[in-house]
Amino acid sequence: MTRLDEAREILNAFGFDKARSNERSGRTLLALAHLDEGSEWADATNPMLGVRAILDWIRDRLGHEIAENTRETYRRQTLHQFRDAGFIIYNDDDPSRATNSKDNNYRLNPEAVGVIRKYGTPEFVDAIAEYLAAAPGLLSMYQAARTMTRIPVTLPGGVDLTLGGGGQNVLIKQMIDDFCGFFIPGGEVLYIGDADEKLMHFDEQKLASLGVTVDTHGKLPDLVVYQHEKDWLFLMEAASSHGPVDAKRHGELQALFAGSTAGLVYVSCFPDRTTMRKFLADLAWETEAWCASDPTHMIHLNGERFLGPYT
Repeated sequence: MTRLDEAREILNAFGFDKARSNERSGRTLLALAHLDEGSEWADATNPMLGVRAILDWIRDRLGHEIAENTRETYRRQTLHQFRDAGFIIYNDDDPSRATNSKDNNYRLNPEAVGVIRKYGTPEFVDAIAEYLAAAPGLLSMYQAARTMTRIPVTLPGGVDLTLGGGGQNVLIKQMIDDFCGFFIPGGEVLYIGDADEKLMHFDEQKLASLGVTVDTHGKLPDLVVYQHEKDWLFLMEAASSHGPVDAKRHGELQALFAGSTAGLVYVSCFPDRTTMRKFLADLAWETEAWCASDPTHMIHLNGERFLGPYT
């Protein structure tokens, strides 16, 4: 058999289904183990590799051409399943790294590498059996590092949930805790755009009752909060590094929420005024700007009222 055939056989032995032991997954395993057709399984290693490095290895060392538009296929249909099974570790050097970071990486877990190195030897069968027996515990151990970095959030009304660690979720927590606390007391959080899980909190039924039918694949704002007393719907963007409500985004949100019976209030949220200055010239008129560093204050961009919707 070729090394690719052997890689697929190894994945099958680890209990992966047909879709996760296909040629794409086999090549991914070879890249993660830093092996090519001339290597021995005993030489398997587990460096931390980003998706780009994995695809480069497959292209350069395995001689398999890969189109650029297949990156997400490798990420979502192979690497995510390997990660969920505990077969690989995601961001072993920093589990709290933001989901959209350029430094995100994957590596084979050390126990799996020890088994892989025994492929082709009499010890392989027993090693696989021992690994699979311990697999639930290993999965719990590796998932725990990820869970410990998640950000606890309590929504108005007392509902507790967690957001993925790092990135814009730190700012989103401040938006829920501080902005909502000061400016939307009793507000109802209808949507949170967690980078790890886009629809982790999405009250589709309540939005529909307000006349909003949202395509879940559309560009929803980072936070949507309804204020019942005033019948206002706050559309809030977390702009820690990009994405405030500029003129283009304002138009997109207007179209996305065109059917709303509630008045729309647009808010760009920043961690501090230094960050806000980078985007100040681009902010749309008749929107609000808020900095987490000065949570009791807000900046209003023109219009006849300080805070509220325009018709």
